[in-house]
Amino acid sequence: MKILAIDSSGMPASAAIAEDDRILAEYTVCFKKTHSQTLLPMIDAISGMIDLDPRTLDAVAVAGGPGSFTGLRIGSATAKGIGLALNKPLVHVPTLEAMACNFFGSSRILCPMMDARRSQVFAGIYSFSKDRLEVLMDQRPVPVEELAEELNKLAAGTGRGLVLLGDGAEVYRTFLEENLTVDYDFAPPNLNAQRASSVAVRAFQLIREGRLQTAEEHCPDYLRVSQAERVRAEKGTAARTADSAAPGR
Repeated sequence: MKILAIDSSGMPASAAIAEDDRILAEYTVCFKKTHSQTLLPMIDAISGMIDLDPRTLDAVAVAGGPGSFTGLRIGSATAKGIGLALNKPLVHVPTLEAMACNFFGSSRILCPMMDARRSQVFAGIYSFSKDRLEVLMDQRPVPVEELAEELNKLAAGTGRGLVLLGDGAEVYRTFLEENLTVDYDFAPPNLNAQRASSVAVRAFQLIREGRLQTAEEHCPDYLRVSQAERVRAEKGTAARTADSAAPGR
């Protein structure tokens, strides 16, 4: 089976082509350019390097969230467009599950996290049982204080160390160093960020579980509303409050 994997959920833009659990090509850029500028040229570049006939793809895998709202939309639109054009199924890969696959087979507890602002991170907690990814805490927005408590409890209860990765681990590194009371390590730079090859690794597992969808069915998993939607909701609440408090109401 041959798949194209895409991750544009965070700062890195990454694309990979994998066949039968082999990574044939991968292209990752972590630079201040929009994913709309980089993603399609990257896919074209790796396709050309391996003389890929797009019709030979069996599926398109995409990091489906959480992450940057704009980045997720770009990745989703790209995957859907390719899937529709080629009539191929999509594999929706949770972003943090893919990041955990950076440490495939590790005996440690893995906690990928992405900065969600407001002293929160998008985080999930995972471990591997041989080649099976086990979800100890499903990905969700969580206050970093609460996450630290959960990690301390899990690691102490199992006697296993932690691996912390993602831009959230970098943003809150000082807090984590001061509040974690168990053995832990921060991921090295080559394993710290989103990678399309890890999306591919997780996608093959999900495909074996039958978790495919059509391009029409796919939509990103944002996990929470955007800042613009929150502002609109707050303005609406304020307007209704002011209206109800007006004289004669």
